[in-house]
Amino acid sequence: MRWNRFARQLFFIGTMSLPILAITGLFIGMILAIEGYLQFAAIGQEIRLGGVINISLTKQIGPVLAAVILAGRVGCSLTAELGSMRVTEQLDAMRAMASDPIRVLVCPRVAAAVLMIPALTIVSNACGVMGGWWITTQVYDANNEQFWQYSAALVTWFDLFNGIAKSLVFGFAIGLISCYKGFTCKPGAEGVGRATTDSFVTSFLAIVAINLVMAKFLNEIDLWRTGGVLRAVFT
Repeated sequence: MRWNRFARQLFFIGTMSLPILAITGLFIGMILAIEGYLQFAAIGQEIRLGGVINISLTKQIGPVLAAVILAGRVGCSLTAELGSMRVTEQLDAMRAMASDPIRVLVCPRVAAAVLMIPALTIVSNACGVMGGWWITTQVYDANNEQFWQYSAALVTWFDLFNGIAKSLVFGFAIGLISCYKGFTCKPGAEGVGRATTDSFVTSFLAIVAINLVMAKFLNEIDLWRTGGVLRAVFT
């Protein structure tokens, strides 16, 4: 891969997606705090809400939400771009000039997706944590120190690794599916439009299926790592 090709994809996938993921993560964290506070306060456990919000964001909601948003924003764009090149016979022209479209077009896009989606997931998670903290401690006046204390007690380094590992696989799946749908789209504007829709639907289903498999696999590793000891929220 040449740096100029790779850098353009890093900017498009990473930098251009940063605002929407940060805003979405912030609001998701705030929503979790609003919905969860009343339930926890009813049993006198509102001080532990921070741990539940943060572990939910880092392990499940953050990676999946970021992947779905990027499948819609980035994946559909990649499919439409490559599909248009196929329809206008630009891919055939590249092959005629002894240039490999896979190496030139697919590799930089898939590599950029694998590299940038975990970084974007971290940003989204951080914004979600801050949104949950603000609602819990500033709006509902929960204790600030206990919010972070129970967050630190419940969220471990393995939970952070859990979310990052998922996002790596999500990024690879999104990049690969999007490029494949673009390369195999049918002729005409209708073909490009249908390929774009198929790209998002397939990516979404892949994200859900991958999350299910990896959640089970990583939870089994976590239980083995801790000797089968389950972490309790209310202890």
